[in-house]
Amino acid sequence: MNLPIVTDETFEEEIIRSRVPVVVDFYADWCAPCKTAEPILVELSRSLAGRVKFAKVNVDDADNVTRSYGIHSIPTYVFVQQGREKGREIGAFDATEFRTILQRYFAFG
Repeated sequence: MNLPIVTDETFEEEIIRSRVPVVVDFYADWCAPCKTAEPILVELSRSLAGRVKFAKVNVDDADNVTRSYGIHSIPTYVFVQQGREKGREIGAFDATEFRTILQRYFAFG
């Protein structure tokens, strides 16, 4: 299972208008830490299906969104709920750390 790729053209519909909270993974194909994080995000996406949406934005292909969110380092994870940024984290995390971060931003019980 691959995470959906969001572009400048689809960001509004896929992220801003999402009915569930979204983790936006700003990444690049050449980024080693981004590749390391991929299996963790895929597993979290499976286990949290219907509660949290995970999506990817390739910084090399989505200039407008990358610029508008001020992304300067990757991987950067932006946590969006009801169209608003709740927070962001930079760098790779293990699954336990990522679950803790999700609970902080999206208040899972």
